[in-house]
Amino acid sequence: MNQTFIPPTGEGFLPKETALHHQNHIVALVRVALMEAFPGEEKPESLLSAICFTKGPGMGAPLQSCAVCARTLSLLWKIPLVGVNHCVGHIEMGRIATGASNPVILYVSGGNTQVIAYSNQRYRIFGETIDIAIGNCLDRFARVVGLSNDPSPGYNIEQEAKKGNKFLTLPYVVKGMDVSFSGILTKVEELAKTERVEDLCFSLQETLFAMLVETTERAMAHTGVKQVLIVGGVGCNKRLQQMMKQMVEERDGSVCAMDHRYCIDNGAMICQAGILALQFGQITKLEDSWCTQRYRTDQMKTIWRAP
Repeated sequence: MNQTFIPPTGEGFLPKETALHHQNHIVALVRVALMEAFPGEEKPESLLSAICFTKGPGMGAPLQSCAVCARTLSLLWKIPLVGVNHCVGHIEMGRIATGASNPVILYVSGGNTQVIAYSNQRYRIFGETIDIAIGNCLDRFARVVGLSNDPSPGYNIEQEAKKGNKFLTLPYVVKGMDVSFSGILTKVEELAKTERVEDLCFSLQETLFAMLVETTERAMAHTGVKQVLIVGGVGCNKRLQQMMKQMVEERDGSVCAMDHRYCIDNGAMICQAGILALQFGQITKLEDSWCTQRYRTDQMKTIWRAP
């Protein structure tokens, strides 16, 4: 079950509006989730072990809205809180959904673009965007050319790209292990005045994804890992999965990818990371249940994984 906030065409995700959406739907979602998980139970909350919530990163107002609900339920039902790093949630959901053991991770979403590998109970960031995230780049481009936000800007760009047949040269900015997308966005916005939307979508995807494949391959070479896991909302893109698969198979490796059910933000991924933490005694005290917009992937110690 889900209730996804979809802003009008030409508009982005504003923190206040997104928070109000969460506040309006969260109580009903909790009730439905309990009924589906424990049908026929008079007190399904008595079967819960903890309340897991996103501590960060993300937009402040939506994070706070969900944290208030989590604290309330924890106090009401007298069960512990477990704060989770949003990025680690994506990774742990990806690992259990695909069976990936110790992969190089490409995390691509509206707020993050990172190449990650595990070491010594931390998910280490090998490379990342130095300006805007890839999902933010795609979202902003979609607004410029008037593509709908339903079901998502990235999905609609992907569909338009399938119709494109003219490759337009765009800035390709890879700096070591890091990438930059702001210059590409500026250039494609200029081209939008004269070029077809289909060709713009096609060229943008090919350029952005080639940069990600290059940096991911470099991380594979450094770590010696033969497996790549793609997580985050942009990871749903079939063209990205196809390009990554071609590179990884040339290195005798394998790609672990998922569909939209587990790639996009979801509560199950927060619960998955939270239950792993809970099993090793990691809980969040009420006074420490604040949220933060800046919570890097490597700041959360993954005590459930071997050093």
